[in-house]
Amino acid sequence: MPVLYVIAASLGGTALDALPAAAIGVVRGLRDFVAENPKSARAFLSALGMPVALRELNIGRLDEHTRAPELPALLAPLRQSRSLGLLSEAGCPGVADPGAPLVGLAHREGFRVAPLVGPSSIVLALMASGLEGQRFAFCGYLPRERSRRIQRIRELELRSRIERETEIFIETPYRNQALLAALCDACRPDTRLCIATDLTLPGETIALHGIAEWRRRPLELAGKLAVFLLQAA
Repeated sequence: MPVLYVIAASLGGTALDALPAAAIGVVRGLRDFVAENPKSARAFLSALGMPVALRELNIGRLDEHTRAPELPALLAPLRQSRSLGLLSEAGCPGVADPGAPLVGLAHREGFRVAPLVGPSSIVLALMASGLEGQRFAFCGYLPRERSRRIQRIRELELRSRIERETEIFIETPYRNQALLAALCDACRPDTRLCIATDLTLPGETIALHGIAEWRRRPLELAGKLAVFLLQAA
């Protein structure tokens, strides 16, 4: 029976470091893929040492502009009894990523879906944060507009305090500094904030402080890939 393999990509390091040997073996056996960016997917697959020429690979595109009526065509290899690989641009497909609708469609059509072990910046950040790991929520991106962002941060801080859970969110690299400033403005001094940047890369940093300390010593975040984790006291 054909399988839709959900494949995590590297977070910026080498492709061979992103996946264990067993997962690499599965990927090397595939000839059909769906990816957010076919060009970078080909570079990733090339680095994994595919046993065939890249021109022999079929790579469909699934990004934020892909419309629902276009999804069924992307599953054509499965209907032709060929397994299919779903690749993210970085990290895990379907997690802060446009892959979820395709996975949902595969389930509805009765195909087996199998995730391959690989890096998730969200899970890695939580593991290294020292914050509550039994109860946590990934909240995606916060609003861009400042007043709505401040309101949302206060809502998450209150939820964290009531539920005793860690709230996790991300931002585009060029807005990281503004998000940190908003967190420092909106949160109570004793709320703890962990910021994990450039995970798995040589410049990786993971720091946990109370908001009062972040106000005194803000981190330079511009241009970095960052995950923010917040837990209210």
